[in-house]
Amino acid sequence: MKQKSVAVVGAAETTEMGKIPDMSQLMLHADAALNAMRDAGLTAKDIDGVATAGDSPVEIAHYLGITPTWVDGTSVGGCSFMLHVRHAAAAINEGLCNTVLITHAESGRSRVGARKFGRDPASQQGQFEVPYGITNPPTMFTIPALRYMKQYGVTEEDVAHVAVVQREWAAMNPRASFRDPITVEDVLNSKMIAWPFRLLMCCLVTDGGGALILTSAERAKDFPQKPVYILGTGESCETPMISQMEDFTTSKAFRVSGKKAFEEAGIKHSDVDHLMIYDAFAHLPIYGLEDLGFCERGEGAAFIREGNTRPGGKLPLNTNGGGLSYMHSGMYGMYALQESVRQMRGIAPAQVPGAKISIAHGVGGMFAASGTIVFSNEAP
Repeated sequence: MKQKSVAVVGAAETTEMGKIPDMSQLMLHADAALNAMRDAGLTAKDIDGVATAGDSPVEIAHYLGITPTWVDGTSVGGCSFMLHVRHAAAAINEGLCNTVLITHAESGRSRVGARKFGRDPASQQGQFEVPYGITNPPTMFTIPALRYMKQYGVTEEDVAHVAVVQREWAAMNPRASFRDPITVEDVLNSKMIAWPFRLLMCCLVTDGGGALILTSAERAKDFPQKPVYILGTGESCETPMISQMEDFTTSKAFRVSGKKAFEEAGIKHSDVDHLMIYDAFAHLPIYGLEDLGFCERGEGAAFIREGNTRPGGKLPLNTNGGGLSYMHSGMYGMYALQESVRQMRGIAPAQVPGAKISIAHGVGGMFAASGTIVFSNEAP
């Protein structure tokens, strides 16, 4: 992709977040989309590209009255929206469309109009993992997490620090679901979910959504909001079965996606001012820091414990509070992207002073897939 050739010109989340029992999942999509259009000064007739995951882009386009010339329904889990950004940038560069709307919405908590969650018995996972009790995220993610902890001597206290630090960021965010300070002891005393994960190490379950609007960098300067340029992108996948990871202590999809994005952006790790790493569970930021190259293998937990990612630290991480404290409707990637955009616009509740480059990195499924986006607020 040509550097800085595409930009985000509209970004918004649903008007409310958390518990929204009076809106269906489709209505949440529309709420987020209309808010993003308003942010960009556009209407449905201005949109000619639509992407979403979980629900059908055909359904979203029809509901909003959009007739697209480009559609993307890529659905590989929570990082799908990072992939949508990458695909949309390629489509805009190729002239397949001019203005792309990417939406996410889930009635994750209230389940109003939500899709049923289940494992297809005919799938690889349904045949070879579900019969052994590997049925839901806590029972899947514990497998690599325990191997990592054993290999590198990482303790429960180390993992708890991730939740504690992210709550510090959430305390500064009025829209965060949980804002009260917590201690390592609070995390370790919370309800056991699946060893070693306790309740405060697990993501929230909420309702809500978000939407982005992308167009060419050349057009972006004519929009009301400060453009946020897409500097580099990456994507990859590994396996639908957690048991078949190449190495439980590292994500191959993370490494491939991150390397591609860094190379495309032409940046060094020292250039990064702000980082978002999808945190469905507290071990994911540790893996992300290492697999993206910010830490050596086995050193991610100490990096967080020593305060490098907390407010005032040298690498602000998950500044909205993350999936652990801010919001997690099921597929969190959109919220990581939204916070990167806010940071690049300079309007985030916990704004990083002078931030010029932000990375949003996502996971799909249980280390099944990954997407990485490098944003910049500096004009080409």
